[in-house]
Amino acid sequence: MANYNFLLFLYVYFIIKFLVSSANDANRNLHIVYMGSLPNHNYSLTSHHLSMLQQTTNYNDATIHMVKSYHKSFNGFAAMITNQEREKLKNMEGVVSVFPSKSLKLHTTRSWDFMGFKESIQRNKTGESDVIIGVIDTGIWPESESFNDHGFGPIPKKWKGACKGGKNFRCNNKIISARYYVKDQPSARDIVGHGSHTASIAAGNKVVGASFYGIAEGVARGGVPSARIAAYSVCSEQGCTDDAILAAFDDAIADGVDLITISIGGDEQMTFDEDIIAIGSFHAMEKGILTIHSAGNNGPNIVTFSVSPWLFTVAATTMDRRIIDNVLLGNGLMISGKSINGFASNGTKIPLIHGKFASSPACPSEKDAEFCFCLDPNRIKGKVVLCRTSFGYAAGLELGAFGSIAISYEYDAQVVSYPAVGIDPKVYDVALSYANSTTTPSAEILSSAGFINNTAPIVAEFSSVGPNMLIKEIMKPDISAPGIEILAAYSPLAPPSQDKRDKRSVKYNILSGTSMSCPHVAGAVAYVKTFHPNWSPAAIKSSLMTTAKPMNGSELAEFSYGSGFLDPVRAINPGLVFDVSKDDYVNLLCRIGYDTSKVQKISGDKSVCPSSSSHHHLPMAKDFNYPAIAAEIEPIKPFRINFTRTVTNVGFANSTYKAFFQQHSGINITVVPNILKFKCLKEKQSFVVHVVGGKFSDKSVVSSSLSWTDGTHSVRCPIILRVIKVGA
Repeated sequence: MANYNFLLFLYVYFIIKFLVSSANDANRNLHIVYMGSLPNHNYSLTSHHLSMLQQTTNYNDATIHMVKSYHKSFNGFAAMITNQEREKLKNMEGVVSVFPSKSLKLHTTRSWDFMGFKESIQRNKTGESDVIIGVIDTGIWPESESFNDHGFGPIPKKWKGACKGGKNFRCNNKIISARYYVKDQPSARDIVGHGSHTASIAAGNKVVGASFYGIAEGVARGGVPSARIAAYSVCSEQGCTDDAILAAFDDAIADGVDLITISIGGDEQMTFDEDIIAIGSFHAMEKGILTIHSAGNNGPNIVTFSVSPWLFTVAATTMDRRIIDNVLLGNGLMISGKSINGFASNGTKIPLIHGKFASSPACPSEKDAEFCFCLDPNRIKGKVVLCRTSFGYAAGLELGAFGSIAISYEYDAQVVSYPAVGIDPKVYDVALSYANSTTTPSAEILSSAGFINNTAPIVAEFSSVGPNMLIKEIMKPDISAPGIEILAAYSPLAPPSQDKRDKRSVKYNILSGTSMSCPHVAGAVAYVKTFHPNWSPAAIKSSLMTTAKPMNGSELAEFSYGSGFLDPVRAINPGLVFDVSKDDYVNLLCRIGYDTSKVQKISGDKSVCPSSSSHHHLPMAKDFNYPAIAAEIEPIKPFRINFTRTVTNVGFANSTYKAFFQQHSGINITVVPNILKFKCLKEKQSFVVHVVGGKFSDKSVVSSSLSWTDGTHSVRCPIILRVIKVGA
């Protein structure tokens, strides 16, 4: 479950150049200065753009007005300018046009569109309406537009579940089943909001005009809008218990769900026989049900809780929309920070007070005062308080401030319960300088807005990381999907922020976490299943992993983002899959040291591990047929490791695949054979990957990949090595 911090402010994306300056320049607006194609001669376009802007504005430092310099594919820049400056720029040599930057209408489904998963993609609507997604979470809000059953046909005949959602809970042909397991909450009706949010990301209907107080307004839709939902409420506001979760798994499997999505987890890796999600998902796997699980929000330094090889573990990434909030200071300077602030300012300037001057008489030090550790409610009432730490948000809220501006290092924007924004330390210094420059400082905290984020996808800082400490040869997480600032359905009974005193009621809310990335993958799994209903859970998992888009930007490489960024459209035609059976999983557990008794606890059947004397007949853990290659190597020592894999042809009957590598300077990779020739569908062929390397430093990560291609399909398998001292 998403681990939302009460400290709601995050690292700012816009730095000092985004500051709009001077009270006389209050009418500045963002404009694009277009200058055509790139020039043939070589010089710094950015410097030229700044020079043009400086000549126009007569400021010594034009960077405070410059927003963006375009110099890679075409020539131009974006800047905050007045109408008079716009006319001057129009007449400058080389300028083609100058025009206002319009506000783009960003869809709430940017996450699906960003993955190339458009509404217009090829769909098997009949198959989609037969897919049933089990959502183990906080329940669901059945009256949400995202879950109405307009246009839905009868419940699939295969369904064995029941509507036991409690008093005043009605299922329909969209929500075909509901159950609850929390003793003091006798209903599957969602009062937390989390379950409705995750369910609608996976399979919510198309809803026009969804937004959070106008923020991220557009058309909301899930990955498979025609799919059915079975809701299992296992959590209250106080948390989720193992017994409830395991009971939900038990019911969901018996009910006949096609897949399970669960955005719930702990803070540590546990052995499989003591991990209720591992146990429940193993039972699901043996019935042909894939369980998709969130990696957790304890990153970037703590390993993911979700490490079972039969789970599909999901990390969270950014997408091409981020949300910011602007503050207009009394001198006309505009500073940018992060928060999801739905409070309209209506142009009202509010008195601004620095924590240093708002402290109580008993405050022990000036530093404590600046940090807002000892605010005087009489001094801050009705004002915006400026604080050196994010503690100022909670303190200002508690003591009656109108709003707050505080330093924050948080990664994602989160919903605030009063006008507030988290800013970068450099931006804080600018705000503080202004506050100290006048006896009557003021500020206007504007409503939040979206902006285009061209750096996406990048793994979120909070997303829990690998390696898998229980089976080091199984890479975790498995894959990545959008999990930052996702707008989806919500419970109107739940406060939209983490402040329990927040009395607002919303139908849609914006949340972040691996909780949000998990149902994205669930929607993709359902999509693949509509085309391949008879594929095993491992085959579906393989199809999504081997077609994922490569990522970068993390020192831990695949231990942060898995095989890459989700690409559902490519996954329906992967070419080759790495398939795994229940017996393979049982053999893996035996190989890593589980005895018959423990294996039976996990598998729920009478599986028997071979005796220790016959263990050598079992495949080693490194040869488990997983669509990624992972291992540990010792520092400063040469190594040679061989990995065996088997692929099944699901592409063209007659096909030939050739091996290609993304080579790493410190290792040499070969594969035998390096050409695979298939004569029919479902044919299996095996190969051995040889990885030879030299001396790597301790705690480093070596990342490469193997790809099989037949000219149409590209089947990519990451190769990830962790350098660590033995016993460390």
